Amino acid sequence: MDIQPRDGAAPGHQSAGPDDPRVQALRAHLRPAIIAMDGPAASGKSTVGYRLAALLDFLFFDTGVMYRAVTWVALARGVDIQDAEAVGRLAETVELDVRPPRAGEEDGRHCTVLADGEDITWQIRAPEVDRQVSVVSAMGRVRRALTVQQRRIGQAYGAGTQEKAGIVMVGRDIGTVVFPQAPLKLYIDASAEERARRRHRELLARGKAVSFEEVLADMVRRDRLDSERDLSPLRTAPDALVIDTTGLTPDQVLERILDLACARLAVNP
Repeated sequence: MDIQPRDGAAPGHQSAGPDDPRVQALRAHLRPAIIAMDGPAASGKSTVGYRLAALLDFLFFDTGVMYRAVTWVALARGVDIQDAEAVGRLAETVELDVRPPRAGEEDGRHCTVLADGEDITWQIRAPEVDRQVSVVSAMGRVRRALTVQQRRIGQAYGAGTQEKAGIVMVGRDIGTVVFPQAPLKLYIDASAEERARRRHRELLARGKAVSFEEVLADMVRRDRLDSERDLSPLRTAPDALVIDTTGLTPDQVLERILDLACARLAVNP
């Protein structure tokens, strides 16, 4: 979800680069190199998470791709999506992996998603997956199984021994459930109205005929479901840095993250 300023918002400064002293200091300081980033839908966490990961030379890992991967594998193997036990067993047995794109994979992907060794990066974006992933992501057995796999991937890249220097993990429960011990936790937020404006803009750009009021109502409904579910509800970790992106550009959000992270970790650029 791209972040755009509200009308009249300041344009912000030039984006920080990899040679920025704050970026260098954070890379040297973060061990294990795991950044947990949570927030509600359309808060901008994926946009800034990807850009932060690129700055730090970390892997960007939007954990939502794992739920899409399980959904796609279930559909491909003829598993009944409504059968929570069957889908749960599948989530426990399929080996999922996420890694940086390699030579020959420069097709716009942020990462490569594998299921039992098969590259399914683009298959998980199929319309049928879009329609069914919310059913799968609500299954407790699936969430528990994928938490284990997310920890495996996070620990491998967080150790700094893989293809990247660390990992930025984006989701709903990274800082509260998956990696509550992460050295840096961020909670990316924005008002429901701002998030609905962003989603509405995106849908219109895709040619979807939908009103702002419909999008806002759906956003409020989704927020309620995320925060009230029994397993891994959307929460702000007590020690998370809270960033409100309302009316800010991605550059402004990154500047705020870099400044607050250095202050929180007592890092002197």
